[in-house]
Amino acid sequence: MQTDAAEMAAEYQALLQFLYMSPVGLAQITGEGEIVMMNPVSSQLLMPLSNDGELTNLFTALENFAPDLRHHVSSFSAPRGTVCDGLRIELGPFTRSERDPKVLSLTLLKLEANRLMAVLNDITQQIKHERQLRQNEAWINAIIVGVTDYALVSLDREGRVESWNESLGRVTGFGGEAVGKPYSIFYPEGCITAHRVTDRLSEADESGWSLDDGWRQRADGTRFWGTAMIAPLPLQHDGKGPAYCLIIRDITDKREATEHLRRASECDHLTGIANRRAFFEAADLEVVRWQKAPRPLSLLMFDADHFKEINDRYGHPAGDSVLRHFAAMLTLTFRECDIVARIGGEEFAVLLPSTGTPGALAVASRLISAVAVQTLEIDGQRISYTVSGGLATMEPEVTGLAGLMKRADQALYAAKNSGRNRVQSFA
Repeated sequence: MQTDAAEMAAEYQALLQFLYMSPVGLAQITGEGEIVMMNPVSSQLLMPLSNDGELTNLFTALENFAPDLRHHVSSFSAPRGTVCDGLRIELGPFTRSERDPKVLSLTLLKLEANRLMAVLNDITQQIKHERQLRQNEAWINAIIVGVTDYALVSLDREGRVESWNESLGRVTGFGGEAVGKPYSIFYPEGCITAHRVTDRLSEADESGWSLDDGWRQRADGTRFWGTAMIAPLPLQHDGKGPAYCLIIRDITDKREATEHLRRASECDHLTGIANRRAFFEAADLEVVRWQKAPRPLSLLMFDADHFKEINDRYGHPAGDSVLRHFAAMLTLTFRECDIVARIGGEEFAVLLPSTGTPGALAVASRLISAVAVQTLEIDGQRISYTVSGGLATMEPEVTGLAGLMKRADQALYAAKNSGRNRVQSFA
């Protein structure tokens, strides 16, 4: 017996040594998320999330960044198995000097009824690399795939269509009336701003090309899903002539496959709008554009009022319905070029390019008023709710996205302290 006990003790010590020496974060937790043990890598990755310097519960530490984690575990009914594999969690930025938010990968393994193993890894650099690979792949596809189904048109230095040709008419239906118009005529209303039109030209000058995909518009007003690539052309000796080449491709038939992959990685599974990761990636690019060429840029942060009371009174499924309803209201209210996302449990954010304080305040006020007068019918129960909002606008003294979010968050708390069901600007 003593020999068996000694062998078990030796095995346990070997397991502990493996846990602490592992190059990835490892943590043993209970079904409620309580941390039983974790290695130094886990502590290093999670400590920035702690407000009091204590790390006792994994779900609590990550609830602002992965609000559905607790739900994933509680709804996993199998006695053992993989709860989630490589779940990407967007964190931070936590300091004003930290430009890129950290991205963690989390895998949760259920070992038995009340024992799980969490595997954490910092994949921030991997995400950057994947983003560059996606851009390269899109660039290659725009050139070599379906070369018979494209519109190629030249643009002048201001991004105006310089001349018409048959390919433009074939794909977009536009005739000679397109000449002299900005290339934004190929985008539906609300999908691109005047500043973004200029941004894409600047990005093409800097990088050799600029490519995006999304809704495009034909001359008759119908939409199609397409890619649009802009590349600079060599300057003429006299400085005249076309400055850019624009290639538009109709990829509607390929949208279903690409949309499935996009939603899996960039959309919040409960509400269908952008998730925290997608928000930080897109918002960071907008802030970089602002730093290069300042223009109006506003951030709205919304929070459902007394949401815990809704969950306690009507149940969590009803609370989920409220969140889905508000996400739908956000989608209907804001433009397609605005970045609408769920970034926490009942917390949402909207970044509005080319929009200053008055415009952002007006649309937020309309949204909050519209929400307040609606009543939801959920499982025979009539539920009303309100939301509060905080607004901040980018200014020279604001350092990066973190500083802008901090101001919007302070304005949100001011709105709640003033009675809720209102929007407050940062003072």
